Amino acid sequence: MKPLIAVSLGDPAGIGPEIVVEAAARSSVRRACRLLVYGDEGVLAVARRIRKVRKDASTAIERVEPVTSLRIDGALPRPAIRCGEAAFRYFEAAAGATAGGECDALATAPLNKLWMNRAGHHYDGHTEYLSEIGGRPATMMLAGPKLRVVLVTTHVAVSSVPKLLSTERIVAAGRVTAAHLRLYHGLAKPRLAVAALNPHAGEGGLFGDEEARVIAPAVARLRRAGIDARGPFPADTMFAAVVAGDYDAALCMYHDQALIPLKLVDFRRAVNVSMGLPFLRTSPDHGTAYDLAGTGRASADSMEAAILLAASMSRAASRVSGA
Repeated sequence: MKPLIAVSLGDPAGIGPEIVVEAAARSSVRRACRLLVYGDEGVLAVARRIRKVRKDASTAIERVEPVTSLRIDGALPRPAIRCGEAAFRYFEAAAGATAGGECDALATAPLNKLWMNRAGHHYDGHTEYLSEIGGRPATMMLAGPKLRVVLVTTHVAVSSVPKLLSTERIVAAGRVTAAHLRLYHGLAKPRLAVAALNPHAGEGGLFGDEEARVIAPAVARLRRAGIDARGPFPADTMFAAVVAGDYDAALCMYHDQALIPLKLVDFRRAVNVSMGLPFLRTSPDHGTAYDLAGTGRASADSMEAAILLAASMSRAASRVSGA
């Protein structure tokens, strides 16, 4: 049987409802999996009209679990606290179903961190909440057709990164990345490129000592554990080698170091993967795009890719458990 993917609708004021409806109608998704959507029937009806998808059209949506019933006047609502609350409730319900074993994997449409926090849910994003309910720290990987990047630190101020970096944190990210790539991507011996923090990898200590003091010892520990990790490499040259296929993933020290190159080369097809959890989760690698909501112009390619990767990883997990 095709895997059942829980999908949270995302912020009802954003592009999430539209791209879920659009992705679910695509033949690639219909062939790959079944979808259980956690959201709002009224919001979905508006999204179907915007994307010109009939309610009775052939889609991968097997069932809709109505979590809210927002009062809307035939159009997507405006960004507001009630939308932040609704987005969190969709996500909470879909994540609970996945963590509880009702669904095989979770794919989340975008929510807005500001409105979620204003609604009283104080998380820096999906990943922190998933770590809480999963009982394990999640490591964020962004995967596209040309590039995979892994974040050692995530949504923090750049000024906080040096004090948050530790050899242990880098080693943990490398271990979970290697295990994930072996299990879900069929890579028997993943090759990891580890980025430096400072320009020119510190230039022998002239521009900082984190490379010698923190990052190089982490690379050495990963190699002693049998993981093919190399570095620390200057970030301004490292990504060309990863995109060229010399490495399978890049371990990056902070958010923009990872996401700028990823979104340059893989923006429309990149997927956010939460590694290390006791369940599978993906999402598109973009935000709510309020400026595009309701226009019908938002691309559903990344949402499609997120659902397809969730289904693919679910099948890989099933093969391993059935072996």
